[in-house]
Amino acid sequence: MNYIDNIRKPIQNEMQLFAKTFAESLSTDNPMLLSVNEYVLQKSGKQLRPMMALLSAKLCGEVNETTIYGALSLELLHTASLIHDDVVDDSDERRGKPSINARWTNKIAILSGDYILSKALGCVTKTDSLQILKSVANIGMQLSDGELLQLASAQASKISEDNYFTVIRKKTALLFSTCTEVGGLSVNATEDQLAHLRNFGEYLGICFQIKDDIFDYSDSVQIGKPTGNDIRDGKVTLPLIYALRNAVGSTKETILKYIDRKDFTPENIHNITRFAHENGGVAYAEDQMELYKNKAIEELNGFADSDVKKSLILCAEFAASRSN
Repeated sequence: MNYIDNIRKPIQNEMQLFAKTFAESLSTDNPMLLSVNEYVLQKSGKQLRPMMALLSAKLCGEVNETTIYGALSLELLHTASLIHDDVVDDSDERRGKPSINARWTNKIAILSGDYILSKALGCVTKTDSLQILKSVANIGMQLSDGELLQLASAQASKISEDNYFTVIRKKTALLFSTCTEVGGLSVNATEDQLAHLRNFGEYLGICFQIKDDIFDYSDSVQIGKPTGNDIRDGKVTLPLIYALRNAVGSTKETILKYIDRKDFTPENIHNITRFAHENGGVAYAEDQMELYKNKAIEELNGFADSDVKKSLILCAEFAASRSN
């Protein structure tokens, strides 16, 4: 099944308008910025987040200019955060292609990310909605908070599952939740509708991030980034958290030493990956991913059946079953 094509069906025209507005927002007479921005547009990905914003709006009303600019501000903010993240993580690859910092330099990546972030702020003011402005401002703060919390957690090999979920709520789930909330706000959805949309986005975002963390323990070369990156960066995610919590014996102590000493040779990364699989960490993460996928879908029960609702359900199913 081509999930993305099916998800887009009820909002084909709206997504065309979004794409046009997205391209216009990145136009500039600065040759350097233009080169970077054109590259960003070429590798803009599936645009699941703006699709969720438009679908959430259409679930409760009709997509309008406020919806488009709200969705655009969030996609631009997300894009800027990815550019900055690649610099922080010293990553050379994004979605299977060289990252901005790898193709140009760290300085250009940071400044380009700042420019795109400023564009996001400009777009959100065009919504003329204080509520949407507050939501976008909050997510901008929480994304940085989550990344800093994850960096701090990388110093401790005994990160708790509660701490892990706090991090992914801030750095991933809240962005999805804000997309669905902004969609609802743009069409004056009721408080009850907004609550369910926020919950749907949050649970879907948690599912999405757990899937990303499972990818790091995969042998697949199809996922758009090298596996083992999180381990190499000292990031202890759910598969390893569970394995460390439940394993006993000398192998566990060896794995802890690798993490504490940041001894991430290719052989040690392979051993950590195998440890997570053999001690049920990956299977546990998959169960949690399915749990949050189902929780997300349940939040839509109160909405009338429609093609738009089906597309939102497909968003949740895609988050759990995607291969990249």
